[in-house]
Amino acid sequence: MQSLVLPCVLTVLVLSRGVAAQYSSDLCNWKGSGLTHESHKKDVEQVYLRCSEGSVEWLYPTGALIINLKPNMLSSTYKHLTVCIKPFKDSRGANIYLEKTGELKLLVQDGNNLPNKVYCFGFDQGGLFIEASPQLDISRKITGFQYELIHQKAISDLHTMSAPCRPCSDTEVLLAACTSDFVVKGSIGKVTNNAEQQESIIDVNVEKLYKQKNKIFMPKEKTGGWVGQIWTLLECGVKPGEGDFLFMGRMHFGEPRLGCAPRYKDFQRMYREAKDKGLNPCEVGTE
Repeated sequence: MQSLVLPCVLTVLVLSRGVAAQYSSDLCNWKGSGLTHESHKKDVEQVYLRCSEGSVEWLYPTGALIINLKPNMLSSTYKHLTVCIKPFKDSRGANIYLEKTGELKLLVQDGNNLPNKVYCFGFDQGGLFIEASPQLDISRKITGFQYELIHQKAISDLHTMSAPCRPCSDTEVLLAACTSDFVVKGSIGKVTNNAEQQESIIDVNVEKLYKQKNKIFMPKEKTGGWVGQIWTLLECGVKPGEGDFLFMGRMHFGEPRLGCAPRYKDFQRMYREAKDKGLNPCEVGTE
């Protein structure tokens, strides 16, 4: 990640009398326009967001934005948070930086973000500073992204981590069964690979639904059971095949992302062994 110091920009940030504070109407999402600025001024707007997830959409970017993420939780827990942003597919017109104590680190370069790439950083690494790129024509330029604040204990499920395809340990599997947004027993029906976005979409035929969030899996009308889709990285090399798995994962940016997926018979063994020793973190029906 590129690191640089831009004293002239930060002088504007600190000293500009044109700094404006804007709260979003729902405190989760913000949408604004650079057309409210005079073109010769480098206005810096303060945006305050209070939710753990939402979006920022800046039309016709000019000047700069400071994004203040202040979720409604104890400040002592902030240091345990990871912030992830996912730029919109056609996000253009501004660079996104991390700013801390006068130093800017380039996070997302204007026009250089990869499709579906997620950028993550520790909450204590700094705040988001978005600066419009110099340009003569700002028409049809929109800078935007979704954001999520994630507790670091859940970070191992993120598809941007360094080893997203490695098998989960027994302990990770048992914990995932308790904490995941979705847990289902099922088989792989079809896998659709998207080389451009470096993702695979897995069609899952579900025999038993333990829990789910946001109606990922819907009932089959005639044959019984449920069916739905989950996402994973293309590099994981998922292929259709026989056998039942326990699919577990979390919702990220509105998509169900695969975390651990042991064969169901292996999960039964792990669970029985842990239960016999009194080490199972929660009750899961395995019959």
